[in-house]
Amino acid sequence: MDLWRRAANPWGQDVLIGVSWDLMWSAVIAAVAFVIGHALWVRMRKEEAHEPPADVPAGIPEKIERHSFASRAFHWVMSIAMLVLLVTAFVPVMGLQFNWVDLHWQAGVLLILTVVYHVIHAIGWQDFWSMFQLGVSEGVATLKHILSPEAPAPPKAGKYPFDHRMYHHVIVVVSLAAIITGVLMMVRIDTPLWTRNPYLFSDTTWGVMYVVHGLSGVSLILLVASHIYFALRPEKRWITWSMVRGWIDREHYLEHFDPAKWVVTDGGMKSVDGTTPGTGAVAEQIPSAKRED
Repeated sequence: MDLWRRAANPWGQDVLIGVSWDLMWSAVIAAVAFVIGHALWVRMRKEEAHEPPADVPAGIPEKIERHSFASRAFHWVMSIAMLVLLVTAFVPVMGLQFNWVDLHWQAGVLLILTVVYHVIHAIGWQDFWSMFQLGVSEGVATLKHILSPEAPAPPKAGKYPFDHRMYHHVIVVVSLAAIITGVLMMVRIDTPLWTRNPYLFSDTTWGVMYVVHGLSGVSLILLVASHIYFALRPEKRWITWSMVRGWIDREHYLEHFDPAKWVVTDGGMKSVDGTTPGTGAVAEQIPSAKRED
């Protein structure tokens, strides 16, 4: 299996022109294998009982806000942009030909705008650093429990569990690589903003950009497929619904989260940043709460 494609430029030089399409098919096969393998693994693994904490704090309401409207809007717009990018990048390679270039760069611009919006919103109105806590001991306990059902269950997390944080870190790195190379590659096409300039970089530099962009796209096939798979799993749908409705119920909160790490107070419904009034509860990560990891 080839990892990338090469061709001779007009001057007879052998240069990179992109990743091998074998990698695309490998990513599709790997995504299907992962989904089937994980589904069988879950079926064979004995069902686990989640016990609520013995000392339940008083005043926890029926509905607890998990995602503000601003966060949900970002998620769904970004999802549309990402899916359009993947379809326009790989479906033509599979044989369905259409005018994909304009759709691809326009979806890329939309993705960039959503990412910029998300960064500003996260820094200005959310607890930005809570997503970047490594939680080494939490990760080790999670891995042990995955490898052996006899191992003790990992400690309950705060608002963002360990696997959510790790997925976030990976998607950030891969998406930024795709965005940076994609913006530079847009110089090679005509847009309403500028006239194409394919001579801005050497053919060798362009080739490296193509490979990095292609590797990012192939990685996103796996990442997006796994994300959709987990979102649709029966035991995870309550998380998916929270991205639609904005809240989770008290039972799931007590079952999966540590009230000492993700503190909930009763009161009018508003986002974690306190900007959207309504009815329900305020839930936020309290920086002063000591974490065991």
